[in-house]
Amino acid sequence: MDEALTDSTYLILLALLKPQHGYAIMKEVTQLTEGVIEIGPASMYTILKKLLKNQLIRLEESDDRKKVYQITPLGLETLHKEVERRKRFYQAGAQLLQQFDGREGSLDEKTSLFT
Repeated sequence: MDEALTDSTYLILLALLKPQHGYAIMKEVTQLTEGVIEIGPASMYTILKKLLKNQLIRLEESDDRKKVYQITPLGLETLHKEVERRKRFYQAGAQLLQQFDGREGSLDEKTSLFT
């Protein structure tokens, strides 16, 4: 899976750095984002199916009826790459904003953030 992860997929993988069942994953995502993002059950289970298919997570055996998911080594590798990708986006944005904020005046038709 070489494509960029969606925000929801990224957050679910982060939540699965420890084995968890579905409801716990949803709570963890809400906690990680301080309530800004909440993932509903339908979206989450669709993403979990995709992650299972791509072998980024695995289903752990459970004594009770809850399905417990855990990140795989491939999922961990993918998560590391995604963190680096997101860092580059952040750094580019921070740099461009710093350059923009250092200029006098406002944006007009002749102003380019890329010069």
